[in-house]
Amino acid sequence: HFRAVYEHAYPADELMPLTCRGRVRGQEPSRGDVDDALGKFSLTLIDSLDTLVVLNKTKEFEDAVRKVLRDVNLDNDVVVSVFETNIRVLGGLLGGHSLAIMLKEKGEYMQWYNDELLQMAKQLGYKLLPAFNTTSGLPYPRINLKFGIRKPEARTGTETDTCTACAGTLILEFAALSRFTGATIFEEYARKALDFLWEKRQRSSNLVGVTINIHTGDWVRKDSGVGAGIDSYYEYLLKAYVLLGDDSFLERFNTHYDAIMRYISQPPLLLDVHIHKPMLNARTWMDALLAFFPGLQVLKGDIRPAIETHEMLYQVIKKHNFLPEAFTTDFRVHWAQHPLRPEFAESTYFLYKATGDPYYLEVGKTLIENLNKYARVPCGFAAMKDVRTGSHEDRMDSFFLAEMFKYLYLLFADKEDIIFDIEDYIFTTEAHLLPLWLSTTNQSISKKNTTSEYTELDDSNFDWTCPNTQILFPNDPLYAQSIREPLKNVVDKSCPRGIIRVEESFRSGAKPPLRARDFMATNPEHLEILKKMGVSLIHLKDGRVQLVQHAIQAASSIDAEDGLRFMQEMIELSSQQQKEQQLPPRAVQIVSHPFFGRVVLTAGPAQFGLDLSKHKETRGFVASSKPYNGCSELTNPEAVMGKIALIQRGQCMFAEKARNIQNAGAIGGIVIDDNEGSSSDTAPLFQMAGDGKDTDDIKIPMLFLFSKEGSIILDAIREYEEVEVLLSDKAKDRGKGKKNPFNLNIHTCSPFSSADTRSYISFIRNKKRLYRVVLYTVY
Repeated sequence: HFRAVYEHAYPADELMPLTCRGRVRGQEPSRGDVDDALGKFSLTLIDSLDTLVVLNKTKEFEDAVRKVLRDVNLDNDVVVSVFETNIRVLGGLLGGHSLAIMLKEKGEYMQWYNDELLQMAKQLGYKLLPAFNTTSGLPYPRINLKFGIRKPEARTGTETDTCTACAGTLILEFAALSRFTGATIFEEYARKALDFLWEKRQRSSNLVGVTINIHTGDWVRKDSGVGAGIDSYYEYLLKAYVLLGDDSFLERFNTHYDAIMRYISQPPLLLDVHIHKPMLNARTWMDALLAFFPGLQVLKGDIRPAIETHEMLYQVIKKHNFLPEAFTTDFRVHWAQHPLRPEFAESTYFLYKATGDPYYLEVGKTLIENLNKYARVPCGFAAMKDVRTGSHEDRMDSFFLAEMFKYLYLLFADKEDIIFDIEDYIFTTEAHLLPLWLSTTNQSISKKNTTSEYTELDDSNFDWTCPNTQILFPNDPLYAQSIREPLKNVVDKSCPRGIIRVEESFRSGAKPPLRARDFMATNPEHLEILKKMGVSLIHLKDGRVQLVQHAIQAASSIDAEDGLRFMQEMIELSSQQQKEQQLPPRAVQIVSHPFFGRVVLTAGPAQFGLDLSKHKETRGFVASSKPYNGCSELTNPEAVMGKIALIQRGQCMFAEKARNIQNAGAIGGIVIDDNEGSSSDTAPLFQMAGDGKDTDDIKIPMLFLFSKEGSIILDAIREYEEVEVLLSDKAKDRGKGKKNPFNLNIHTCSPFSSADTRSYISFIRNKKRLYRVVLYTVY
């Protein structure tokens, strides 16, 4: 069974852990921009090369390098993301090369190696260079690996916008490629892109926006934060200084960091603001990618806010098991997905390195337990479709093996567990390892003297550009604990509602501005405040109230800003109220052998029948109804009696199907979409409506599965005959009954593994009574 999985997974770019096969672009339903990372170049294999060496699997690394050289083709007619291809594939090849030459120098492994990975990296680098053919020097966001840009057969090159991180996260890989090969063009192009972004920063706030026009340099999205769209731009400014030794990168980072801490940092939160009006919050939620920022603050030497933000994020994780893709300022789920992102684990590792506080080992232990309990499925680890229900997505991104495994191993590893000195390397944003000796190699790029461009900043933290942790925070666990203590109940008990900045004028006694949540249309004082903010209130004929803002009618510029903030909050509030009227997703959990609850499918609810959020879950074996559409009296009532009936969508109302299977004695029903290929991965949540009549007679629970999720159950029936499922509002604990959650023997698939490959995770309690994780792959 597992041998077939391995054979199907390689040489695909990614593993699909629910259906146990490889994801090949063009053969699966499009997932939009997410698929731009896939280039038919065995992505996960390349992205995970240096992870094998970190895990001390040198023989397996050598075999994997041979696979890359033998099988990987970089000349495919496919449009890929320049950003993703750079950090995952170019970075993976360079990280693999870095450790290959290290192993060769040690004299036991890789003695045959002659820079073959570096030559592949150089080939890929030249394939990416046409993307920089713009007047600004900012790269196009996508490129065709075979045909480049703007040719008819390239199918790309018409884009006008790119994200700041997309254009600003190239310097480490491109400079390393130049330093390794002596070809200066790569570093020159990456520097030019960074120079342009620096020139286009908003000069009064020193912030950058999320997206920029690659031809004109105009900001398209003018909100600014440290999460999605900007994150690794800041990271690469600081790390470019560390790797390349160019002071201008540090000066730029320090200038931006001062602005971040002045405007975006609202401890323990990090909230987006407008670049032109940085005192004005741009949104009331945060995205999961900002979880990398505490780790960057550790590298910068600013430990206190790093501890604060990390602790807030950990409290969110303890509430939801994983960090949702986005969550509100009062810590409710905004976007419920979680694609097993590694950024929080990364920050946990760096905080432990900085503080020596065993608390962060306990945090790591929680991450590992949650991964095993909620994300592990028979063929790997599956992304969470919805952290509220515990349902899965048929997805395991390459960064899970490239980053998550690496950071968790390093968190628990002792020095002797690693066969090289990790301090001699810097991590890229994809956790690839580049040697620090590159700073003194092939230095042919002229450094522009731009000292006059930087503002003199009064910040003592800037003295610690390469912080000595023994001096900054003297390895005293109580130091970190004293910062965490006030935040330990911030999520569950404090529940701040829409936290915003309180300006100095409000602190001095003036009343704070009117908030959308407090507004009452019948309150004369509120109406007067609206008028002062330039907001008009219009009563519509249908009884609704419409709000319109005209900034020029506001009493002052500050009132106009308050009005804009009020209108944005009102839009968010209205959107949230609409969402709350919708029923949340449900879960179908396969609990029989060999799944044992580890496969959870996202299910759409019904607006009739038993409400699973108010009643106990329904558990039973499944059986197909006859007729399969369930639109008439069932001819096989004995088969569905006391079971959960499977019925196909179409040809009659959902309520009619429910009545027919209920009359046959079914205890529940699962409607499977008749649109072949439909999936919860690509389609919005579907709710089954009633038939316009009274549906109180329907007493059984009814759930809806798209075709892809339904086929997982149907395939299980064909293979195992008897399949038992649990219908619930949220996946139940998959760890029940285990005396020791660490007593595991985990088999997980890897798309780069051979037919006899198995990966294992085991947990060992070390002499300090702290948990240490050992991850190893056996071929």
